[in-house]
Amino acid sequence: MKVSKKAQYGLRAMVYLAKHSSKEKVCPLKEISKKENIPFDFLEKIISELQEAKLVEAKKGVQGGYFLTKKPKEITAGEIVRVLESTVPVSCLGCQMAKICSTKDVWDKVQDSLDSTLDSMTLADLVK
Repeated sequence: MKVSKKAQYGLRAMVYLAKHSSKEKVCPLKEISKKENIPFDFLEKIISELQEAKLVEAKKGVQGGYFLTKKPKEITAGEIVRVLESTVPVSCLGCQMAKICSTKDVWDKVQDSLDSTLDSMTLADLVK
């Protein structure tokens, strides 16, 4: 079980935006990249996916940057991770043994626990 760098970086970038941005004050990607030590090119791709999911918006121009589309208390870690993960971290989907596997219940419980934890934590919780 492994959470991708994309999800880790994306969650860190969103926490940074929760701490430092608003519709009036945006954060440039270069600032987020530098402060959070996230490769700039990779961050561009991550933010693009978050923007497509309508979790962030961009303000264009010289004083441009990004901000959250909702209040930090309205965005869960689970939402962010699900947008950025291409696969579920714990999944029996596609396994030939899934229907008869004696350990499937274990993996289902692990996934349920992971989902529950991620969905119970908001950006507001993470900026404290």
